[in-house]
Amino acid sequence: MTQIAEAAHSAPRVTGEHPSAFPASVLAGSREGMAEVVTTLAGAIASARSARREDGPAPRGAPGDVLAAATESLGPPDVPADGIGADAALRRLATMLVEYGLDLAHPRAAAHLQPPPLTVAVAADTLASAGNASLDTYDSGPSAIAVERWVVRSLTRLAGLGERADGVLTPGGSMSNLLGLLLARDTAGQARGIDVRRSGVAALRCPVVFCSELAHFSVHRACAALGLGEQSVQPVAVDEHHRMRPEELAAALRGLDDDRTPVAIIATAGSTDFGSVDPLPELAEIAAEHAVWLHVDAAYGFGALFSERLSDRLAGLELADSVTVDLHKLGWQPAATSALLVADANAFSALDRTVSYLNPVDDSEAGYDGLLGRSLQTTRRPDAIKVAASLLAHGRAGLGSMVDVCHELAVHAQRRIAAEPELELISPAELTTVVFRYRDRSHADPDRLDRINSDLRRGLLESGVALIGRTTVRGGRPDEAERVCVKFTLLNQTATAGDIDELIDKVLLAGRACARRTEEGAA
Repeated sequence: MTQIAEAAHSAPRVTGEHPSAFPASVLAGSREGMAEVVTTLAGAIASARSARREDGPAPRGAPGDVLAAATESLGPPDVPADGIGADAALRRLATMLVEYGLDLAHPRAAAHLQPPPLTVAVAADTLASAGNASLDTYDSGPSAIAVERWVVRSLTRLAGLGERADGVLTPGGSMSNLLGLLLARDTAGQARGIDVRRSGVAALRCPVVFCSELAHFSVHRACAALGLGEQSVQPVAVDEHHRMRPEELAAALRGLDDDRTPVAIIATAGSTDFGSVDPLPELAEIAAEHAVWLHVDAAYGFGALFSERLSDRLAGLELADSVTVDLHKLGWQPAATSALLVADANAFSALDRTVSYLNPVDDSEAGYDGLLGRSLQTTRRPDAIKVAASLLAHGRAGLGSMVDVCHELAVHAQRRIAAEPELELISPAELTTVVFRYRDRSHADPDRLDRINSDLRRGLLESGVALIGRTTVRGGRPDEAERVCVKFTLLNQTATAGDIDELIDKVLLAGRACARRTEEGAA
C-alpha cells in the first residue's frame, strides 16, 4: 500500500491539450485563488471603511425603510444575465453591509449575546472557507479533522470532563442542546432495554425532562423534535438568584410514578437574561442518585472557564454527562461556533452510521475514518479552525482577561444603574449582563412603565445611537405579573467605563422622552 502511494505521489502531472476556459484564480483553494482572495478582500474592506456610517451601532430609520433601502442597493432582485466581477460585487456588498447593518464593535452595542468577533478568528474563518473541508470522512478533510479533535480535547480538559470525554462542533447552542437530549433519550431507553433509535419513543412511556423555569426555549424545541413532546418538559422553580432549587428538583423526581420515565435534567450555566448558574454540584448529586442524565446548557457561561476570577462559578461542570458550549458568545467567535461535550465518548454510539460511499468498514478499519458518527449532519463545515486560531493566538490568559474586562464593565453598569433615581436595578451582574428598568419618578403605574421601557428601546434602535436588549421579569411573588425590562449584554472588551456611562445617559434621555410622550398622549 505504501509503495502504491509513493508511486502515485511521484507520477508526473498530466494536463489536457486544451487549457481551461477559467483561470486558476477563480477557485479560492488554488495558489492563484488565495492571492485573489487577498486582493478582492482588500478592495471590499476599503469600500467598507469608506461607507457612510452615523455614530452608533445601528442604521438610522424605521425597520421597513432600512430593509427597503438595503434591498434596493443590491439592484433588481433577479440573477443578472452577466456578472459585474468579483471586485465590484464584493465592494457593493461591503458598502451595503456597513451602511445598513450592525456595528457590533461599537461600544454602545449591548443588546444580545452576539459579540464582535476576534480578528484572528475571522481571518482563520476565511482560510476554512477557502479549503472547504468537511468533517464527515477522512478524504473530505484530514487536516480539519485533526483540528477539531484538538479543539474538542482542549475544551473537554478545560471543563474537567476526564480522559474518556469527547465532543463535536455544532451549528449552534440549540443544536447542541438537541444533540445532548438525543443522547440522553437513547441512554434512558437503553437502561430500560429499549432501542429508541429503531423502535421510536412510544416505548419510553411518558418521558419527563426537568429544567429550570428559566431554561432556554431550545429545550422545548428539542423535546418536540425528538418526539418527547413539549409537555414532557417539567419546569423547576428558581430562587431569588434565578438558580434552580435542588430541593424542588429532588421532590419532583421522588414524586414520579412508575408510568413516567425521567430522561434528563437540564441545568443552566449562564441564563440568557441574568447569567445565573444553577447549583451544579447539588444537581449532579441528585442526578446520580436517580440515575438520570445531567446535561448542562453552558452556552453562555462556559466562557467563564477562561477566567481565573470567574471559573469557580462553574464548579460542578465536570460532573455533567453532556455540556453545551457556545464560543460565539463569551469566546468572540464568528457565528456559529458551538460544541457538545460528553463525559463518555461511548454516548455517541447511537449516531454511528456505516455508508458504503462514505465510510465503508474496511476503510474505517484501515484508519480512513472521519467524524460522521459524532453528528446529525453529514457535510459539516470546519468551524474548529477559527477556534483553534483563537486559542493558539490568545491562550487561556488572554481570553480570560477579555472575560474579566466585560464582567468589570457589567459591574460598573450595575453600580451606575443602582445610583440613578430614574433606573431600577432588577438583576446584578453575574457574568456580563445587567437587567434594569426605567421608572418615571412622577408616575408609578406599572403598565405605563412597561410601555415606556418598550418604547425607549425601540427609540434608541430607530435613532441608531444605541443597541440594548429587553426582556420580561416577574416580581418577587408568584402572583406578580411579568414586567418589561431592558438589559445590557456587554461583550466588547475594548469598551470603557466612560462608554458605559454614555450608554446609560442615552437610556435616560430616551426614557424621559418616552415618558413625556406617554404623558401627552394620556392628556
